[in-house]
Amino acid sequence: MGRTLANKKELVAEIQALLDDAQLAFVIDYKGLTVSEISDLRNRLRPKGAECKIAKNTLMRIAVDGNENWQPITEFLKDSSAFVLVKEDFGGAIKEYQAFQKDTKKTTLRGGVMEGQALNEDQIKAITELPTKEELMARLAGAIKAMPTRVAVGVNAVPTKLAVGVKEVPASLVRAIKAVSEKDAA
Repeated sequence: MGRTLANKKELVAEIQALLDDAQLAFVIDYKGLTVSEISDLRNRLRPKGAECKIAKNTLMRIAVDGNENWQPITEFLKDSSAFVLVKEDFGGAIKEYQAFQKDTKKTTLRGGVMEGQALNEDQIKAITELPTKEELMARLAGAIKAMPTRVAVGVNAVPTKLAVGVKEVPASLVRAIKAVSEKDAA
């Protein structure tokens, strides 16, 4: 039995709400997956702040209609589509999908959308190489922690170099006077 118009409107509203929260969406072909395999994928994605939604391509088209940020997703809508909507951990969610894909060998990644830009499979995989939010915060904290040390070393080096320069002035002056006197004597 098919869905009623009310069910479809409800599903479109749900997809729109998910897209409002998501920062990245990618489309996979789920043809051949069993219900338990789809449940496995959903369970893998959930801890990474991602959700796998299966909907008809027509309903997704209606959901993104008029939304310029998600409009490019329509170019990936064909055959049987599942949508992975990622809120937070892009790299983690993509890695979980890749592990699932490696285990089942049944799905293909068609492409995705991030910040209004269509992404191909290689661009989505490149996101996994980006550092995580925690890694970036640790790097930033390390850089901030190292800054006072660098400033202190720089501040301490100035008087030392100044003292060496001041100490060198009389010796240079003596050499200059000696060179002038030797030149005059010759």
